[in-house]
Parts: sequence; structure tokens; C-alpha cells
Amino acid sequence: MGRTRTPVVSGWFTEDGPEEGGGFRLLGTRCSACAAVFFPREDAYCRNPHCPGDGLLAEVPLSPRGRVWSYTDGRYRPPAPYVSDPDAPWEPYTLVAVELEAEGMVVLGQTVPGVTVADLTVGMEVEVVGGVLNEDPDTGTVWTTWRFKPAGGAA
Repeated sequence: MGRTRTPVVSGWFTEDGPEEGGGFRLLGTRCSACAAVFFPREDAYCRNPHCPGDGLLAEVPLSPRGRVWSYTDGRYRPPAPYVSDPDAPWEPYTLVAVELEAEGMVVLGQTVPGVTVADLTVGMEVEVVGGVLNEDPDTGTVWTTWRFKPAGGAA
């Protein structure tokens, strides 16, 4: 059976990347009236309370790099309604808040496997890469998401 890569949330990232940078990129939206950028994307209206209004929201690729703003580790299995196999061994994961280079906004995500809190420091440069959240062997679906890794490091 073939494997199908499916984003966990459609429209939040691209694995193809824009022509100018290529590769994996988070996707946001920018208001044409006030230039505010949003992630997760906003498709209905500008959320900036100081926007003069009447702007259009256009999809924009976000910075592929940023700096660690904060980080922590997740050492417990999340409760319902999150899907988690109680029979599978629990693997701790590292969460990182990253201030994107150009936008200055902070985006939360997991690090790539193998990167722990001991490997991170506030201000460290990281880059966004594609990752796998879960795989369903019955359907062949691979649920993809974004992850952060130290800049210049292996994914």
C-alpha cells in the first residue's frame, strides 16, 4: 500500500516552498491595509485592532528561520480528547517558542526528534522543517506537521 502525506492542518504550511527560498515553509496571511501578518492564517478579517480596514488577506510564506524565545519539555501523555495509544510507550518531546526572523511573531512547535531542552538556549537560531506527527499503517496516511531544528543541524 502506498503512503499518503497529509498535513495535520491544511493551508498552514507547504512542503514545496516558494520559489525564492524553496523547502518547507509555514504559511500565514498578510493584510494589505496594515501589513499585519498572522499565523495561524486568517482568512476572514484582519485581527489587528489598529487596522484602517478594507484590506485583503493574502497568503504569504513565513520566515524559514528564527530565534528561540522559550522552550520546555512535555513529559506526560496528554489527556482526552487528544488521541494517544495508552499501550504505546510514552516518548517525551520538546516544545519551543520561536520568534520568526522577519515577522517578529512567536510560533510554537515541537523540535525534531533527538533535540532536547539540554540542546537549546534562548536566542539560538533555529529553522522550520517538515516532520511527521503520526502514521496510520492501516490507511497508509502519514500526518505531517512542522518542527524546529537548530540552524545548520541535521533534521
